[in-house]
Amino acid sequence: MTRRSATLAVAGALIVALVAVASFFNLPYVVYSPGPVEDTLGEWNGQQVIRVDGADTFPTEGVLDLTTVGVTSADAELDLLTALRAWLDPDRAVVPRELVYPEGTTAEQSRQQNAAMLANSQQNAEVAALRKLGYDVPEKVVVDAVVEGAPADGVLEPGDVVVSVDGTPVAAPEDVVDAVTAHEPGETVQFVVDRDGEQLTEDITTIAADDDGRALVGFQPTPGFDLPVDIQIGIDDRIGGPSAGMIFAVAIYDTLTPGALLDGKHIAGTGEITADGEVGPIGGIQQKIAAANHDGAELFLAPASNCDEAVEGNNGDMRVVPVETLDDAVTTIESFVAGDTEDLASCPAS
Repeated sequence: MTRRSATLAVAGALIVALVAVASFFNLPYVVYSPGPVEDTLGEWNGQQVIRVDGADTFPTEGVLDLTTVGVTSADAELDLLTALRAWLDPDRAVVPRELVYPEGTTAEQSRQQNAAMLANSQQNAEVAALRKLGYDVPEKVVVDAVVEGAPADGVLEPGDVVVSVDGTPVAAPEDVVDAVTAHEPGETVQFVVDRDGEQLTEDITTIAADDDGRALVGFQPTPGFDLPVDIQIGIDDRIGGPSAGMIFAVAIYDTLTPGALLDGKHIAGTGEITADGEVGPIGGIQQKIAAANHDGAELFLAPASNCDEAVEGNNGDMRVVPVETLDDAVTTIESFVAGDTEDLASCPAS
């Protein structure tokens, strides 16, 4: 064997050894990848994704995709080689683990949190769409969860509607928090709640919070709404998080209005939505743009506050347009379908 051959053999062996050792190193990062897309105007498991009872519905035409991000599972470790491959892939991203999974978060806790955020986004989408259509959708305060062993445990139940606190009607969760924390620990708070149509009056004695000593009774109030129309949204239960809210709202609006909003176009997007129709930022915008582009979408609706990040998105020929509200999303689609695109704003990626 020549000296050159020996050197190459040793170098090759060292590289193999380094690769083998690197595969055992776990890093405090996770990988974002383009995830699956779901057509919110289509079907899931043989049923329409958007199902409505109590109002007229109209035929839709086209594809309206919600986009997702694949993320390393909370119970999986990321090795160096996998991280390097992701770092070299323009459609993927390596991000610090604690930004996605706070320390101590289990896979089941992450799943439950994402499911809760999805349910909240669906509710907000329903309310935003109905309000855009002119429906009156009154707000209410609902008991979301009761802390085990707290004063409210066994007195209040998830799903109770909080009517008043100390005789004062409440309209938002903040009203409940302010009324309770106005007391000193050990004082009694009177709640009137509606449970399955029956009003109950309950007196609960407060205790001191561990962190700051404020008075509390131990339940989580959350916004609720009395919807005049029954809307059901059915999608793959592996999808979670709040980022499909804006697309859900557009799909509901299209389903409840005459004429096909998309007119056969393939459109995708992402964004949280409030009950008032405001579109908020999300994570993984670049991976969602790539997913939509790979699926053949022609237009991508992105939260305006994510627009700068979209510059790295693999959008191909797909146009990426920023939106701030549900109204923006609908008018953008209308303009795109009509071919009036000169005045449409674009994120840097388009």
